[in-house]
Amino acid sequence: MYHIIANPVSGKGNGLKALKKVEEIFAEKGIEYIVHKTEYIGHAQELAREVSLIPDTKLIAMGGDGTFHEVLCGIENFDNITLGLIPCGSGNDFIRSSGHPKKIEKAVDIILNGNESYIDFIEMDNGMRCFNTCGAGIDVDVLLKREKCKVLKGKAAYFYALLYALAHTKFYGMRVTIDGETKDMRVFTIGVGNGGFLGGGLPLCPNAKVDDGLLQIGYVNEVKRWKIPAALMAFLQAKHVNTSWGGEVQGKEITIESLDGGYFQLDGEIQYVNKLAMKIVSNTLKVFR
Repeated sequence: MYHIIANPVSGKGNGLKALKKVEEIFAEKGIEYIVHKTEYIGHAQELAREVSLIPDTKLIAMGGDGTFHEVLCGIENFDNITLGLIPCGSGNDFIRSSGHPKKIEKAVDIILNGNESYIDFIEMDNGMRCFNTCGAGIDVDVLLKREKCKVLKGKAAYFYALLYALAHTKFYGMRVTIDGETKDMRVFTIGVGNGGFLGGGLPLCPNAKVDDGLLQIGYVNEVKRWKIPAALMAFLQAKHVNTSWGGEVQGKEITIESLDGGYFQLDGEIQYVNKLAMKIVSNTLKVFR
């Protein structure tokens, strides 16, 4: 049985349109399915927990990166489910690395074709999970400012928050431990990626692969303020890797501690903590791909 967990308000209403299209396709093919619409933050996680207890379940997540994150965190029995992803959010960052198509019809075709493979995810020491990226620095500053913005919505609110964060740039002290080796850093941004992109396509970890059993750690170090525009332009083109002020390294177990009281984000969701310890989990999550 196909169980569809759908966020109808994702992507400024794209979620509802996408759901109608999927239901049309399933009806035409005579496929049995059950739709579970999310009604509040955290609902997708609750629904995924319930559905994952049903043996031989084909679970389809419809929404943006936040919905995918909730579904992943909710899965209780990985042996029971194969996960399908239909992106209909605003950023859709995870599929840039996973290779899942953005078009609804093609995403449905992949699910119905039934080809399965394993992909990795990130697991925190507190039990939380992460599909795409987690990190700290300007990306969290942007999320915090966007959360406080009550006038603008959607991409307008995001770009306002981004411009504000750039105009009030902060650098953060971080203590980073990668597979047992510790280093103190001062960064503009730092992230750990199973996927490589955040914020609607920013290539923080451009070499990330979702099925290689490794985490990528991408970072941009503190730079002189007059160099920020040039560094930002290079970063947008993934040219921060192997520079004197940025880079990307690999590991399997990572701990990042903010020395300045900064917070973190998991798949774009703010975590009001000052330390994250995580590891890569492989050969556990089956997906249609």
